[in-house]
Amino acid sequence: MSDDNGPKVRTASGTVRGRWAEDLAVFRGIPFARPPIGALRFAAPRPPRPWDGVREAVEFGPPPPQSGPARPPGSTTGADWLTVNVWSPDPGAARLPVLVWFQGGAYLSGTSSDPLYDAALLARAGLVIVTFNYRVGAEGFAQLSGAPANRGLLDQIAALRWVRENIAGFGGDPGRVTVCGQSAGAGSIATLLAMPSAAGLFGRAIAQSVPWLHCTPALAEDIAAALAARLGMPPTAAALSAVDPQRLADEVDVLMSELPSRAGRWGRIASVGAPFAPVVDGEVLPDVPWRALADGRASEVALLTGHTRDEFRLFLVTSGRAGKITEEDAATALRILGPGPDAERAYRSAFPDAGAEELFELVYSDMLFRMPSLYLAEAHSAAGGTSHLYELCWPSPAMGGALGASHAVDVPLLFGTFDSPAGRLLIGEGEPPAEALALAEEIRGAWAAFARHGDPGWPRHTADRRSTRLLDAEVRTAPYPQERSRRIWEGHAFDAFDLT
Repeated sequence: MSDDNGPKVRTASGTVRGRWAEDLAVFRGIPFARPPIGALRFAAPRPPRPWDGVREAVEFGPPPPQSGPARPPGSTTGADWLTVNVWSPDPGAARLPVLVWFQGGAYLSGTSSDPLYDAALLARAGLVIVTFNYRVGAEGFAQLSGAPANRGLLDQIAALRWVRENIAGFGGDPGRVTVCGQSAGAGSIATLLAMPSAAGLFGRAIAQSVPWLHCTPALAEDIAAALAARLGMPPTAAALSAVDPQRLADEVDVLMSELPSRAGRWGRIASVGAPFAPVVDGEVLPDVPWRALADGRASEVALLTGHTRDEFRLFLVTSGRAGKITEEDAATALRILGPGPDAERAYRSAFPDAGAEELFELVYSDMLFRMPSLYLAEAHSAAGGTSHLYELCWPSPAMGGALGASHAVDVPLLFGTFDSPAGRLLIGEGEPPAEALALAEEIRGAWAAFARHGDPGWPRHTADRRSTRLLDAEVRTAPYPQERSRRIWEGHAFDAFDLT
């Protein structure tokens, strides 16, 4: 439904009209690329077609096809998967700092229309906020013959180019762009730091819970071949273009159910349940971020990164495995996921009082998120870049306190979206406790300060001090708190996962 009094902005493709939400101008569903269907299926994103007149920008665009346990209910409808949304406190010539949000979802799911990502409170901190969709799952990351690698990353770059071209009309400063994301969104940001084609599109980066999740072309091709074989097809863009997008996404779910049986060939990527990831193809992505940052290629970008204390607890609890981990489970996880052949002995020596479940959770948390986040900051600061480090320690009261300071608890705190379905899952039903509200204000304030001038309010990370902001009911700065894990992983190469 149109609103003739809604705010209007002229973009490079045409004029859009949004709506006023109290003091904010909000625009939804603006295309930053053509729909990637038909002849453009599995292609690199193309600029949107211009339009005449005024395009209503009041509804979110449809999500790209979704796979995985976190996907929203229902199937994708419509083809405009590649759209941006903008919240602005002052459209026009305000030249406010810009924050572009990258949602997570294990490179399998995620949509900017999720109520968890309502950006009104962030925008009221004096920022222009942009959220957007990018292709996930097979559409964005399957390694197919006849298609470019890492299409989801190419979508992200296209969205950032749209921001550079158009955000001034919404009151944003194209010279002060901060990218911010969590989980696969943080992994995407870390990866963009390593990509020459993303250079110059942002000056600051916030990466919350960076995953160690990259593939070699050989592994990615093997996974794509297994997916295509389920459909009786070759792993080519030409063949799979004939498959309905949601059917292909559903077939990914079936493939995921087979991952445990493929661990002998696919290794770690099967063990963590994520069949798609950025592919280190040598062209679109020359190298993994940890090595790429170490050579100083992104040293001019200020980095804020960190993790939660109990990263893997969320997955233990929601999978129903909490309280059921055996000594054999722990030994297998330490052997497969730890850094090197001596990992099990190293963990048991460093954590002599830990039981099977604690060791299991520790190695999954370290391998998947904690150590990749820490060592991204280490590599960046060692190469002359500015890094700030944090750990979220605040234990959520959700599920009777079972989640602890788990993966993704930081997201509803950042956005203040406690009433969203994901917010209720992660923080709990009912009115959030006062300490959650206070911590949420602390996080929003620090992230906004970093977007404004590159300083979140605590000392930068250096190899000799390792200053870390501990985000808890009582916020403080201290040396990095996971020193035992840091030492176990010291010197480890975070290479792309390969066929075993």
